[in-house]
This record gives sequence, C-alpha cells and structure tokens, in this order.
Amino acid sequence: MSTGTLTFFCGKMGAGKSTRAKQMSADGRVALISEDEWLAALYPGQIASLVDYVQLSTRLKGQVKSLVQSILLAGTDVVLDFPANTRAQRQWFHDIFTEVGAEHRLVYIEQTDAVCLARIKQRRETEPGRAQTDTPEMFAQVSRYFEAPSAEEGFNIVR
Repeated sequence: MSTGTLTFFCGKMGAGKSTRAKQMSADGRVALISEDEWLAALYPGQIASLVDYVQLSTRLKGQVKSLVQSILLAGTDVVLDFPANTRAQRQWFHDIFTEVGAEHRLVYIEQTDAVCLARIKQRRETEPGRAQTDTPEMFAQVSRYFEAPSAEEGFNIVR
C-alpha cells in the first residue's frame, strides 16, 4: 500500500489558507486537520497573545505529528491546516512526510496585506470568538516573522 500525500499551506494571516484547506477536503476523501479547531477545542479562551499561541501550538504538534503520520501510512491523504510561514515551521512538516516516506505539496498563497486585513476584519465579525486574536495588531506581529518559501528548501510548491 502506498502512503497518502501531505498538503500544507504557507500564506500570511488572512490570506485564505483555511478556506483553501476546506475546499481541498470538501469531497471527504482526505483527512482535514485544522490547528485553529484543535486549539479552540483543547485550550478554549487561553490564547490572548502571540506567546500564548506559540506555546500551545508547540504543545499540540507532537501528538498531531504522530496522528498525521499514522493517517499517511494508512494510505489516506492529509490536508494539514497549520501554518508553514517560517523555515522553522516548515521543518516540522518536512519531518512529518520524510519520516514516513510520503509525498507532499506546499500550497503557497500570496495575498496583499490589504486583502488579508479585510478578511481578518470580516472574520472577527463572523466568528466573534476570534475577535481577541484576529486584529490588525496581531497581523502586524505575526507578519514580521513571515518567510516566503524558496526553491532551495526543497518543497513541492504549488501556487
């Protein structure tokens, strides 16, 4: 049996990563795992800052890695809606697929800051639970760390 393919995303906050992840998994034949959903379920109301997010996301990633690898080894494709927005974050994805010999694709979504900020504003209105974290200030903080993927990293980049 062949392994599944891991799909993951790079793009600024509000670029459309989660929307694309949902579209790619809409047919029900792939496993969609969303960091936002897991963090909200496991740590409700505990993320008030970028530091909180980094700590809780790091805590979550060990278990998610094992789960994703098991699903890939079972031959099922996985859409992993976790950010791959820095080289360090992308290394985690690299470890997931290389350790089990799975194929991968990194979907890079480029979007202007203005579009991202408009989407973040809309998300605050439609998802009130995100109003505390989905702010222009948080966008600016997170965007300072953003690193676009490059060919020399060796990923199969899809735009």
